[in-house]
Amino acid sequence: MGDRHQQRMTRRRQIKRRWRVALAMLVAVILVVGYACMDLADLVPGPLTLSKTSHSSVPPAVMMGEPPTFTANKPGSAVDAGQVQQLVNAFADTPGIGNAYSLVVRQADGRVLAQKNADQARQPASTMKTLTAAAAASVLDMSSQLDTEAVLNSSSSSQATLTLRGHGDMLLGAGKDDPLHVNGRAGLGTLAVKTAQALHKQGIGRVTLAYQDTLFGDDRAPKGIEENNADGIYFQEPVAMAVDEARQGQTEPVAYPDAGGVYLPRVQNPAGAAAAVFASRLMESGIQVDNAQEPNRIDHAQGKVLARISSARLSEIMSLMLRNSDNSLAELFGRLTALALDMPNSPAGAVKAVTSTLNKLGVDTAGLNMADCSGLTPGSSLKVGTLVDVQQLALSEKGLTPLVKGLSVVGLTGTAARREIDNQADGLIRVKTGTLDQVTSLAGNVIRRSGGVLVFAVVVNDPEDVAAAQQAVDTLVGSLDRL
Repeated sequence: MGDRHQQRMTRRRQIKRRWRVALAMLVAVILVVGYACMDLADLVPGPLTLSKTSHSSVPPAVMMGEPPTFTANKPGSAVDAGQVQQLVNAFADTPGIGNAYSLVVRQADGRVLAQKNADQARQPASTMKTLTAAAAASVLDMSSQLDTEAVLNSSSSSQATLTLRGHGDMLLGAGKDDPLHVNGRAGLGTLAVKTAQALHKQGIGRVTLAYQDTLFGDDRAPKGIEENNADGIYFQEPVAMAVDEARQGQTEPVAYPDAGGVYLPRVQNPAGAAAAVFASRLMESGIQVDNAQEPNRIDHAQGKVLARISSARLSEIMSLMLRNSDNSLAELFGRLTALALDMPNSPAGAVKAVTSTLNKLGVDTAGLNMADCSGLTPGSSLKVGTLVDVQQLALSEKGLTPLVKGLSVVGLTGTAARREIDNQADGLIRVKTGTLDQVTSLAGNVIRRSGGVLVFAVVVNDPEDVAAAQQAVDTLVGSLDRL
């Protein structure tokens, strides 16, 4: 009897427990469903609603307009040349701009809508870079990359010699490859790891390091550029390889290595400094480098390529050059163009290569005098029609797409991000800016709100009021999208 009684009591307790669990689950379901219903009715806070939302919790994307290369063939409504002329007249009447200015506004098909002093050659400042970009993009393979190699010469019985050989990558990183940025895409740390692995496989744990920096010969800096290159912060002459364009003083990694406006003195021997960084990374990877502090400079690397790293594509580097108005990279593109065309390996050869290529492309180069490939060196001059020819050509030639994509977008990217141009036109205007002490200039294209594209160039030299001149340029350009 005792056992049966115990069994009955156990069954009763189990039944009660099951009922309690079931009741608890039922209450939970009722609470959840009830809260959901109240949430739908907006009686309590929550993500559910039956009402139409009037806002999004995600910030809206910035509309940059359709790329001009795809809209240039859509003419849109006819442009009233009289309206354009009124804008030009208002610009000309602005106090402070002086008399040394030139401008032209065209439709993408070449029809001139308005121009002023277009036959007068002016100093263009950094808008000159668009000429270099057009020539380079038409000559070079813009999908190609610049390699940096580790070359092993083990012919000596006493010790192996390792040579770091560059092919023009001035945006090397000191650490690992950075796939997210152009500056630092190829990292000397990655090259060291690859090289160390190859050396270990051959049973080599100790080397002497050399570097080769003969790619651009001995004539590297345009004559007179130092006048506008105070303390060497605005220009680094082209070298076979450099870390972060040979800037010195940045000891910590930066969050945005592709950002412009970083003006620092340069190291004295960029290629040698890059080799010293490579030596440090090699030793961290287990290779003894006897002359790590002072690698030897040699003219020719002999031996087998053990490892290599590759820069960003040339098209990406060009975009960085234009967006940040990078003088060093502009000269680099000029020199690479000269080498590709078998022109003299010098700054003068780079200018000759750019000019001759523009002539072949049909650009009007009458009055063009290039003191360098960036517009930094005093003495350059051109007519605004040359700048507009390049813009017009870039919209029609697919091979020049890197030039169009590399332009700074007003209000959004690059040197034009903070220009005080009508914010209603942000994303519709793409430009190359130009600024020197006595020069303010803009050249680019505008997507019209009614359809179609306009191209323009404005250059002001020796203004009476620099700030007023820049504002006048911005006002004019910022009005073109509404035509």
